[in-house]
Amino acid sequence: MKNRITLIGRLGQDPELKVFENGNQMAKYALATNEVYKSSDGNKHEDTQWHQIIAWGKLAELSERYLRKGDLCALEGKIIYRSFENDANEKMYFTEVVVHDLQFLTPKSSKESTVN
Repeated sequence: MKNRITLIGRLGQDPELKVFENGNQMAKYALATNEVYKSSDGNKHEDTQWHQIIAWGKLAELSERYLRKGDLCALEGKIIYRSFENDANEKMYFTEVVVHDLQFLTPKSSKESTVN
């Protein structure tokens, strides 16, 4: 069995790039996925889920360089669950998606003004 997730959604923020002392790069951003459905009473509902995304290395660099808030992208990765205790000794839980493959779905012409 394999830990694998595929998401298609829009960025909720510009990626934040962090460069570590050893030269490794990490980008973090939020991705929103939407599902629209009709309930049994015929009313339309929209369900938005937010996913915390982590990209490493070349994918981090490409994310920071080419993705902007609102851009549509498809990604494949794995789900990571983390936890820690905060200062008040409360257990905090995080779910993140570590990217293995990334596709830009927003047309290049709409991004040209943001590429450095």
